[in-house]
Amino acid sequence: MEFKHLVEAAEKWCSENPFDLIFAEEDDERRLDFYAEPGVSFYVLCPGGTDNFHVWSESEDCLPFLQLAQDYISSCGKKTLLEVLEKVFTSFRPLLGLPDLEDSFEHYHTDMEGEPGPDHQQMGVSQQ
Repeated sequence: MEFKHLVEAAEKWCSENPFDLIFAEEDDERRLDFYAEPGVSFYVLCPGGTDNFHVWSESEDCLPFLQLAQDYISSCGKKTLLEVLEKVFTSFRPLLGLPDLEDSFEHYHTDMEGEPGPDHQQMGVSQQ
């Protein structure tokens, strides 16, 4: 994909997320830098051929949170920039003060558990 299209996709993604695209460079490396308060930053190196995307952060506080995104990128199959950015966003949710998606799922799942009401029949069990 042409770099200008990657920049446009990144800008659109930023308009829907707390990150800003603060730097885009194509000369030395196809690099997009992102920043969000409170000091959450990362960059994406975009493929220029058959390479995969690569995410990294110069901040030691942010770097451990990128492991999920790095694992995702290195897993089978080509990834799009938007898929990579969404995985990074998910990884950084705790640093951004947002609830972890897994916590939200567990909370939802816990709410859904419990005893069935008197008008709900359990599968395989007949109520009389």
